[in-house]
Amino acid sequence: MPSKSGIAILGAGIFAKEAHLPALAVLKDAAPALKVVYSRSETSAKDLAGQAQEVLNLPDSPGIYHDGGAPSTGLDALLQRDDISAVIIVMPITLQPGLVIKALEAGKHVLSEKPIAPDVAGGLDLIQQYKTRFKPKGLVWRVAENFEAEPAVQFAAEVIRSGRIGDVTFFKAVAINHIDKDSKWYKTAWRTVPDYQGGFLLDGGVHTIAVLRTILPKPLTHLSAFPSLNKDYLKPHDTIHAIIKAEGSFNGTLEMTWAFPTEKKPQADQFVVTGTRGWLSINSSWSPPVFRVTIASIGKGGEGGKEDVVEEIVEKPMKGVETELKSFFDAISGNNETLPFGDPDAALQDVAVIQAALNSDGHLVDLVRLQSTGR
Repeated sequence: MPSKSGIAILGAGIFAKEAHLPALAVLKDAAPALKVVYSRSETSAKDLAGQAQEVLNLPDSPGIYHDGGAPSTGLDALLQRDDISAVIIVMPITLQPGLVIKALEAGKHVLSEKPIAPDVAGGLDLIQQYKTRFKPKGLVWRVAENFEAEPAVQFAAEVIRSGRIGDVTFFKAVAINHIDKDSKWYKTAWRTVPDYQGGFLLDGGVHTIAVLRTILPKPLTHLSAFPSLNKDYLKPHDTIHAIIKAEGSFNGTLEMTWAFPTEKKPQADQFVVTGTRGWLSINSSWSPPVFRVTIASIGKGGEGGKEDVVEEIVEKPMKGVETELKSFFDAISGNNETLPFGDPDAALQDVAVIQAALNSDGHLVDLVRLQSTGR
């Protein structure tokens, strides 16, 4: 069971409301009690607290903390509460690293939303501070990358590692997104004028890289890419095309855009991993929210011992946020009931791929070196 101490949510944006609160509701008693919320704005903090009371069926509204008021209602006061053992940070990308350190310094366990930091150098600094200053004290810090925690993605990884499609020979990843100025995601102020590299490519692109990191049997090592800007309001870049090499002998391609001209998209597999004896694909659907894994493998059968193709389709509901939260709560309570999702070193790999693709300009980038040095 999780610790009896409570948790706090720092940040009152869309994802806190539409993803974290519903996930906590599903977990019920497997999650510590949500006791307080914080936002830079008092209005948004009150809004999140009201929604939390309704979604979680709480007898009372969580406590409200915000900037601009009395010291007793600010973030420092929240972090001094001894009934808060952990915080979930769902803040703008550039603010999160400072809040991670601030919360750890206050003795709180931390689950911070992806990406780990605005760039690799910042992520390396965070990891170094955590490992030297806070991990020895028993504090847990995880990065909330929900795609790696999706049951379908974990299932796909198991299939590939089991050898059902043979040895991996090549792969592709495609993320096609349409963002216009009416999108609720674009209307978020910190995304409208991003002060971090890549815009939506960093914010959303790390999901795609996390899936590759999870399902491929070898890590990505080198990349050559070109970024581009196709819609002026999605600066600094909205599209990436890349060729990527993995450790060993297989390569793949990456295509990501948030500048597709229409909401309707062409039929295209989101992930395909091809092996010597078959292939596997992963596709998602939001109505209902599921991931579909298709496996085609060569088997023995038919007349004269001819090889035939055996196809299997497995659908699993989206529950990545719920799964990553459960993993975090298990970790802070000393249980090992779920896989240890959210390793900061792994999350750093996702940022490294995006950063390399943004800066490559067609030149080969050594991802291993970038992840270890920040350059």
